[in-house]
Amino acid sequence: MFFVIAGLGNPGRRYSGTRHNAGFAVVERLAAAEGWNFGRRRFSSLVAEGRYGRHHLLLLQPQTFMNLSGQAVAAAVRFYRLPLEQLAVVHDDVDLEVGRLQLRRGGGTGGHRGLDSIVQSLGGAGFVRLRVGAGRPEPGVDTADHVLAPLAPPQQQLWQDALERAVPALKCWLDEGLEMAMNRYNPWPVKEEKS
Repeated sequence: MFFVIAGLGNPGRRYSGTRHNAGFAVVERLAAAEGWNFGRRRFSSLVAEGRYGRHHLLLLQPQTFMNLSGQAVAAAVRFYRLPLEQLAVVHDDVDLEVGRLQLRRGGGTGGHRGLDSIVQSLGGAGFVRLRVGAGRPEPGVDTADHVLAPLAPPQQQLWQDALERAVPALKCWLDEGLEMAMNRYNPWPVKEEKS
């Protein structure tokens, strides 16, 4: 089966490590775990691809900037004639605490312009989302400034832990289905594994 996972972010060094580039960071980790490289450009994106178990997986980092992510994602979905159920989008979400992950299918965009662009370009919202908690901005801080700023040191470990957990969450979705992945990775706070 063919799957596309699009990690949202903005190209360029100035955005690296920011909350808004959570999607880029997650698909980079997934590619590294599988020994793949983002070495080619297709669909206005950097792409990495390969076999994962019984699936063929295409990872996208749209290079259109966040607000036009739909152009890149829709180009790939249409090229492969992909049902929306075989697309996952990884993105930051200010409505979730830093460190939290949430998998779901469909739903609103919460004002996330990258998601707005994808829903509009695809004409539907029935794809899987992996939301990475970016936390709410402090009072008086603009949301755009918040998501484009590096995280403060106290939040860095929570953030890195969430990015690391996102890879097995996506693999669980591919291997065992969305419901199992949601049951395992959506609970918050994260429960310690018993040894």
